[in-house]
Formats: sequence, structure tokens, C-alpha cells
Amino acid sequence: MGRGGGAPGSGAGGAAAGRGAAAHPGGQRRGDFVPPRGGRTEHGPGGPVVSRRIEGLLLGLAAGDAAGWPAARHRAARMPEWTRRLTRELDTFAEQNATTTLPVPIALNQPPEPLRLGPSDDAEWAAFAAEAVLRAGDDVLGDLSRDRRIRAAIDLTWTAVASEVAAAAERAPEIESAVLPLRARISVRAGLGNLAAGLRPPATGHDNPHYFDDAACVRACVLAVAHPGDPARAADLAEFDARYTQDGDGVHGARAMAAALATALSGAGADACVAAALDELPEGTEIGRNARHALALVTATDTAFALVPLLEHQIVDHVYSYGIAAAETVPVALALTLAAAGRIAEAVPAAACLSRVADSAPALAGALCGALGGGECVPEAWRHSCRTLSGCALPRLTGTDLVELAGLLEAAQRTRPGG
Repeated sequence: MGRGGGAPGSGAGGAAAGRGAAAHPGGQRRGDFVPPRGGRTEHGPGGPVVSRRIEGLLLGLAAGDAAGWPAARHRAARMPEWTRRLTRELDTFAEQNATTTLPVPIALNQPPEPLRLGPSDDAEWAAFAAEAVLRAGDDVLGDLSRDRRIRAAIDLTWTAVASEVAAAAERAPEIESAVLPLRARISVRAGLGNLAAGLRPPATGHDNPHYFDDAACVRACVLAVAHPGDPARAADLAEFDARYTQDGDGVHGARAMAAALATALSGAGADACVAAALDELPEGTEIGRNARHALALVTATDTAFALVPLLEHQIVDHVYSYGIAAAETVPVALALTLAAAGRIAEAVPAAACLSRVADSAPALAGALCGALGGGECVPEAWRHSCRTLSGCALPRLTGTDLVELAGLLEAAQRTRPGG
């Protein structure tokens, strides 16, 4: 089902016309809150120097991804199909028999490893973006400037996957039924289909039924490592990538997350990161209105957990069939990060409490808080559970170690060519 009748080019306002004007419980009005600029968030007694920020970004994103309930559903894709079919049948049984005992993903006589706590699709598509950043150092790209090398690498990365989609489409009666060597959001699958059909950005993102979702926002978190301390350039790079799969608020959200992460990677505090994100969210858009309102709500609460009911009732949509709109998940992530003062142990659990946006809001909050706190801010148990990708969305990334990937990204930034 569609989220709205507006064309992508008209922005998210058209998509939200039927739901964005809903009344807010408690009578609170949308505010124009702008967080203070500058300042640094201290982490631990005495505010020691934060290290390994890229590692914190990747592990924080993966931990947030794992914390959301949809992760188990995504990871269950590695189980035999009959296990997922049985779960669906049990869900139907519960519905038809009015039982309140609800099924969860099951293993039965299969190894249960895929169902254990761990990252899923968001972390794997973040690694996909990291590959493009690393690919920018390939000699095949010649002596292009730094910005042009990264853009060329992003295009090569998308084109390579699109060629696989094209090959799969040739074997299928229609592209929608093609069996792809990956699992992806509707926006990504549609964007790849458009590329395979010969379209180019921005048409691949504009002519897309889920142009408004937050798939590019997750990728933007990683692309920010190319421009630490330069939120404007990071946002521009994120938009270049986002145009392959998004339009409207999907692009605005990617720009905002990239700006926030680029600011965090430079050592600024949570308030400065949120301010940088807000600069990328036009006031006349749904995502811009939601972000300003969500941040205004922060001033009325003492903790991130206390903010959850306000976000649930005033920001999160309860009408649409998917909880992946950038206009909701990005404002939620920014507000919870600010309310938690950048502390991952507070922001991520609070985001996971918002079940309708738990597919990506915890990951976005985790990425930002992880970059603020560095690798050491991720608890050891979470680090152990979330550092290795399972390949549930991108099988070729099975076994990828996020700590090692962070090291490669760090090294690439130290040795990057000029321009």
C-alpha cells in the first residue's frame, strides 16, 4: 500500500498529507527548538579523549540494529524457509483462536545461531557503503580528486549490484519476481531495478515507491567518515549516494545523518551534532517539522526513556504499513541522542522501545552515539555479539568483522589522496 498520493518530486509533504496533520495528545504544539551550538560531550570521569570513533560508529550502529525486534526477523532469513512458514502459521493460529501467546522466530531442530542477538540488514548495508569509501582508493580510479574518486566508487558499487539484478531479471518473467542475491528495502530493490533497466539517478530514486524511507540514512552514517569535521561536504556526498534510491525526505534524512556523524567524528558534542543535522532539514518538509518538534520535546523530559511516550504519540505514525519513514526515524534518533547526551546505553534502549520504528531508529541513534563515545563506549558483551556480520541481507559480507572494517576506514582516511 502507498504511504501517500504525492509525487516524490513534491517532497514529503504530499506523502504525509493524510497523516502529518494528526492532533498531538496533550495539546503540545510543534516547536521551533534549535539546539545550542558548540560544546563537547564528555564521556566518563574527567572527560578523557575519545578514540576509535569510526569503530564506535560501526559497532554502535550494529548494536542498535541488533537491539530492535525486527533484527530477529531479518536474521531468520538464514534459516530454512519452512521455519519461517511455520512461524507465519502460528501467527495465523493466534489470530484465529484469539490467543495472546504470540510466536517468535524458531529453530526447532535447526542450529539456532542465526536467531541469536546480532546485527542484521542495517549493519550490512552500512558495510556496503563502507566498501565504496574503501574502493575510492583503488588505482583504477586514476588521479581524480578525492570527491570525484568517492563518487565514482559509489557509482561503481551500485552499478555492480545492478548488473547482478539485471542478470537475475533475465531469468525471471518480470523484474519484481527476480530472485536476487541479496535482501533489501523496497526503495533499494526498486532503485536497483531502475538502474538495471537503464535509468540513472536522480530518476532511480524519484521513480521509486519508497523514496521517503531511511535506507540511505544508514549508508550516510558511514559515508560521513570521508569528511570528518565537514558536515556540508559529508551531506553532499550522502545526497549523491541517496539519489540512487531516495527522493524528498529520504534524501533530506541522509544529508542530516551525514552532517551529524561528520560533526561527531570531529569531536563535537551531541548538541552540535544535532544542530548540524537540523541545518540539513528544511522547515517546510515533514522531516524538518518532525525533527524540530521532537527536539522541542527533549526540553520537557529528564531522560531518554521519559521521552519515549512523547515520541510515540507525537512523532511516530500509526497508520502506514511500514515503520521506515525517514521523517520519523531520523527525528527520533536525533531527539533520543540529545536526550541521552550522546550516551549509547541510554539512547539505543529507548529507541528500541519505539516498536514501530525499531527497524532502524535504534541503529541510527547507535551510530551517532557510537561516534560520540568511540569504540570504548560499546559494552564488551554487545561488542562481542555485534562485531561480525551474518550475511542475512548481503550474503557476500558473511563474516565481515566491523572492528577490522573500522580499522581499514581509519587507515584510508590517514592515507587519502588530496583534493
